[in-house]
Amino acid sequence: MNDEVENPTDDRSWLSALRRIVVKVGSRALVDETNQLDENRVAALVAQIAALRAHDREIVLVSSGAIAAGLGDLNLKKRPKDLPSLQAAAACGQARLIELYRELFKASGFAVGQVLLTHDDMQARDRHLNARNTIRRLLDAGAIPIVNENDTVAVDEIRVGDNDRLAALVSTLADAELVILLTMVDGLLTAPTEDGGRLIGRVTEMTDAVRNLARGKGSDIAVGGMEAKLEAAAMCMRAGEPLIIANAHEPDVLARLLAGEPLGTLFASTRAAGEDRLAHRKRWIALFHKPAGEIEIDEGAVTALRESGRSLLPIGCVKVSGDFNMGDPVRILDSNGQEIARGFTNYSSDDVAKIAGKRTTDIATILGTCAYEEIVHRDNLVVV
Repeated sequence: MNDEVENPTDDRSWLSALRRIVVKVGSRALVDETNQLDENRVAALVAQIAALRAHDREIVLVSSGAIAAGLGDLNLKKRPKDLPSLQAAAACGQARLIELYRELFKASGFAVGQVLLTHDDMQARDRHLNARNTIRRLLDAGAIPIVNENDTVAVDEIRVGDNDRLAALVSTLADAELVILLTMVDGLLTAPTEDGGRLIGRVTEMTDAVRNLARGKGSDIAVGGMEAKLEAAAMCMRAGEPLIIANAHEPDVLARLLAGEPLGTLFASTRAAGEDRLAHRKRWIALFHKPAGEIEIDEGAVTALRESGRSLLPIGCVKVSGDFNMGDPVRILDSNGQEIARGFTNYSSDDVAKIAGKRTTDIATILGTCAYEEIVHRDNLVVV
């Protein structure tokens, strides 16, 4: 890790101009020593968000804590491992948590709206747009959307997995300008605290060295961990938006961050200066789909995608992995296994394997028909 990443000149005065922010708070920041929901901590968070709203900032709150809030009702001391118990705890806790938020925000003069999502909701284009419209309408009305994964119905196939990634996805739904992940650590460290680790103030590129700094997989009450937070940061950086990881228990942390105080770790956008943020449909392609397979391409195709803005043609394809159908999302990799792009394929994995390395004029001869000249059309592809 070089000094430029560890000890940057960190001017954050531009944060004061941002108006729409996604704030995610983790379970551990909302519970007490017995892993029960701590209403005082919730109230302190609400007070900070209400103060921001009073100054005309729009806040979307992604709140963990539903399962933790429901443990007491089920006489459980820690997060259960079986799915029915998790869903039962979520069912009990979600009601308690949103009612607490509703009462606290109402006392500050603000309404709230609950939005429960699964990955399946955000992946399907019609439901994705409905969720986007709901969140934006709540913001337009001056309300505070409170978002969580719909744990009462979610199974592995339709789960986002953790609220760090959910916050990054919600940022796109809300057209937010910044994501703040509030957690129990000061930010990304060069090493564990007990080993003398130092806080990294700014990250400008999500390299393997940065990813290797992630430690642990969460706790017995939380799902994520630094690994999930770095994945969320990578998603936001790819879309052209910054993300900050900061300590939830730092006094007035939200106001201080938005005043430009260099707290926590800022993950800056990877997009070049003056370059537009990734268009909404391109974000939907790049971030909201679980790839069904992979296509390895040669160096000529890598150059065509990255530098010339071309579609992926059969002649540039080398190898196919996975079992996918026409219209499925696929990852496009170079010869080293690095992801170059992501998009919707015009052909199944079997057909791609048959025409890989061939010219477009050979498609009809090999497959009997040529519905498309491209494996992935540029309009359905995002270079990553």
